[in-house]
Amino acid sequence: MKVKVNAYAKINLMLDIINKRTDGYHDLFMIMQSVDVYDVVTVSQSDSKTISITSNLTDIPLDSENIAWKAAYAFFKSQGIVDCGVEINLEKRIPHAAGLAGGSADGAAVITALDKIFNTRLSEKELCKLGAQIGADVPFCLTGGTLLAQGKGDVLSKVKQLPNCFIVLAKPDFGVSTAFAYSQFDKYGKNHTPDKFGMLCAVQSRNIDEICSKMENVFEQFEEIPGKIEIKEILKKNNARGVCMSGSGPTVFGIFEKKDDAVSASKELKDLAADIAVCKPVKQGCKIIEIIE
Repeated sequence: MKVKVNAYAKINLMLDIINKRTDGYHDLFMIMQSVDVYDVVTVSQSDSKTISITSNLTDIPLDSENIAWKAAYAFFKSQGIVDCGVEINLEKRIPHAAGLAGGSADGAAVITALDKIFNTRLSEKELCKLGAQIGADVPFCLTGGTLLAQGKGDVLSKVKQLPNCFIVLAKPDFGVSTAFAYSQFDKYGKNHTPDKFGMLCAVQSRNIDEICSKMENVFEQFEEIPGKIEIKEILKKNNARGVCMSGSGPTVFGIFEKKDDAVSASKELKDLAADIAVCKPVKQGCKIIEIIE
């Protein structure tokens, strides 16, 4: 059997780091949103008894360092499946090292596909528990939509869905190491705490203006992103209702009411960003688009 899955990227409408945990992770408060920029992940059964990965990109690991490989290995181990092989193809469209959870989305897609291929029928809770073993963002990428994520990112709570809007993603021509970003927090701490209660109230009232006014990412307090200020200025000049950095960066996004404004901003950003997309919110993290028996 072969299963093809769309694996959607995410942005952080809010990201606050509460503290560092004894297990090395950090306790977080995040309002996360899936967007319709996606990788296409194809998982096929094979007779090789190994996990193999191919991709349209050459600058990502295609071995056990890849989160997609780790997802397949964890799935087989958890389900007691032995002597089974799979071929995983990653058609990468989500920029990597961008703060958009591209790797986690791929891992979530692999779990989703294998659950279908092996007819294990895992519940959402079981899928997320498995995903949390692979990466902190994987449970969100399995579920998707608009969610409050706490703990290390694996404690998910439903909130009201983000109203319809257009979102411009702009990633400069470099990546950011998530581990390095968190080490900067451990070194410098934060200057102030985002208005978490205010953001929850705004999300639950589905008030897009209030949501945009409350957007904040604590990484921006101690992380230098070249070009970020200029990107934000262009987004605002083109009528973005709010701007913020996603994850550990360096991607900056703006939320727009009108598509024409979003498109205009995206065109003006071409000299400042290597990867630019105009997208919309989606209500899921993974979507099976094809099954071949």
